[in-house]
Amino acid sequence: MLINHGARATGKSLLKISAAVLVAASVAGCAKDHTTTGSLTRSQGKRIDQMSTGELQGAANSLGEAYARSPTDKLTALRYANVLQMNGNSDQSLAVMRKLAIALPKDRSVLAAYGKALAANGQFEPALDAVRRAQTPEYPDWKLLSAEAAILDQLGQAQPARELYRKALDLKPNEPSVLSNLGMSYVLAGDLKMAEEYMRSAAQQPGADSRVRQNLALVVGLQGRFPEAEQIASQELSPDQAQANVAYLRSMLSQQNAWNQLKDDDKKKQNQTN
Repeated sequence: MLINHGARATGKSLLKISAAVLVAASVAGCAKDHTTTGSLTRSQGKRIDQMSTGELQGAANSLGEAYARSPTDKLTALRYANVLQMNGNSDQSLAVMRKLAIALPKDRSVLAAYGKALAANGQFEPALDAVRRAQTPEYPDWKLLSAEAAILDQLGQAQPARELYRKALDLKPNEPSVLSNLGMSYVLAGDLKMAEEYMRSAAQQPGADSRVRQNLALVVGLQGRFPEAEQIASQELSPDQAQANVAYLRSMLSQQNAWNQLKDDDKKKQNQTN
């Protein structure tokens, strides 16, 4: 994922851009969910966040056959839903997770994944309920705290979201997925400089995966540093995929006249400080 400006572009504009880039990344085979890094499956030795579109489709077909044989098998259903989501089939992914949640209504990991699937479909209030039901207050799960925070961000509740991210980091210090999600919180608020700080910190952690680095590429690219963004993206994507993502970002920014908005914001900021 990626984003830009030295000041603050409008939140609605950035939301549209970031959402569109997320769709483009999924189509290009670059894993990316700005709410949270999820579970992975493997096909032919590759993680799904490194698969091409064709490989994702192949994995979806294979897992779909296994799922049809045993739709309540937890691991198969979770993997199938994840691949469907990565392949852009969010409605079908949600249907798989809804059925699994009905079969395993008390399983915390299933409820959490169901909440993420709901959020990916824009059903934020039900998603929040599912994630909160999965949480155990006396033994809080940092992953669920981060997932809840990401949903709150989507609902425009940045401050409580960031408090939850920091609680998650108290439980799991320097966790790259949480740092990345916290960075996305600032992306959605239009504060790209702060977002980049968290994204860079996330990308430098030993456990950082491809999606964390693609989020950093998003933030760098939206600040107009396209060669640097492409360099970051191409560390794990093919050159064609990296170029396609950056080209799409350029197109989105151009279509929304974002650069003019950024220039105006910069001028306003300079006038306020003078």
